[in-house]
Amino acid sequence: MDNWFKSKWFVRLASLAFAVFLYIFVNVTVNSSHSDPTFSGRSEQTQKLDDVPVEIKIDEENYVVSGVPEFVTVSLQGNPGNLTPLVFQRNFDVFVDLQGLEEGEHVVELEHNISRDLTVFIEPKTITVTIEERASEQFSVVADFINEDKMAPGYELTDYTLEPAEVTITSSRSIIDQIGIVKAYVNLEGLDGSINNRELPVNVYDTQGNELTVRVEPENIQISAEVDNPSKSVPVSVETTGKMPEGYALNSISANVDEVEIFSTSEVLEGISELSTEAIDLSEITESGTIDAQLSLPDGVNVPDMETIEVTVDVEQSRVFEGLAIEEEGLQDGQTVTYIEPEAAEMDVTVTGDEADIKELTAEDIRIFIDLSDLEPGEHQVPIEIEGPDLDNITITGESEEITVEISEEQPE
Repeated sequence: MDNWFKSKWFVRLASLAFAVFLYIFVNVTVNSSHSDPTFSGRSEQTQKLDDVPVEIKIDEENYVVSGVPEFVTVSLQGNPGNLTPLVFQRNFDVFVDLQGLEEGEHVVELEHNISRDLTVFIEPKTITVTIEERASEQFSVVADFINEDKMAPGYELTDYTLEPAEVTITSSRSIIDQIGIVKAYVNLEGLDGSINNRELPVNVYDTQGNELTVRVEPENIQISAEVDNPSKSVPVSVETTGKMPEGYALNSISANVDEVEIFSTSEVLEGISELSTEAIDLSEITESGTIDAQLSLPDGVNVPDMETIEVTVDVEQSRVFEGLAIEEEGLQDGQTVTYIEPEAAEMDVTVTGDEADIKELTAEDIRIFIDLSDLEPGEHQVPIEIEGPDLDNITITGESEEITVEISEEQPE
């Protein structure tokens, strides 16, 4: 006996016997758990199989049929020895035999090729089918682009091709006559480049927009599409807001680039002839120089790698010298002058120019005078002359350009 246990063949045979016993035990247990209570205590068992496919026997070259369910439920009753292998292997067919039937509506019974040793119940037992003439036609496929407004900003679809552009649809004549459109949906959301041979399913609809179940050859088509990001160059203007601080004046403000290239769809670009900056607040500017200005981009427009541009600002500062004395030149001996308008021989002067030059000026640098040469006694309007530093970038202006005076002869004492 000890030699048996030491034999490898004995061990193998014992393992095989144990495996067979375990299989039978599990199988009987599973079958018992699915047994119909009606047959408890008998040698027969019942198994219920869902989703059993239904085959159709018909002359497929000339006819199509509707009304046949894709799946049915089959209940099997019988001896476990016959039932168990059939359930596990499912080596049987459920079918409806329509051969020899004419076009029209028919009530037919579902059939099977299961062994007579088992009792078979099929749900449903009978069905109503419609047999119609088979028809095939070619239809053009239409591309239906969805989410086109959600493409990457500035991108647009320019052209596309479908391969094949037509499909063959086979169904009954009545269904073929109902077809309204054949389309393939193309999702453009987030697209920022061309489409190359993307595979799409073909969908068939009637004139009311209801989807039809038909045979389509091929079931899928391929689309290739060109996607573009159009652009054009437009001039740039500088927008401003607010006023210069007191004592300062804006001489000029301009962008350091003449044009920028903007990108968007053709429709958007067509309506844009100029681009502007965001408004620059003049109240914050007190000196000349360059500043960065944000571009004001319409919706759907972008300027790659250029969020801002440089703007050159030329600022003038104003400084007022009050009450500068008006000097007189050329007054003849024996004459006196009386100021009528203004009444005093003084005037305010405004100096405008570069801050660096203006801040160094003093009142002594500015001379105001009138030339009274060769004037006879009486009232005269005399031009006011102003002299200052010889600088090209400053401007000196007085309150008025002329003055009214009266020339009189001195009375002898």
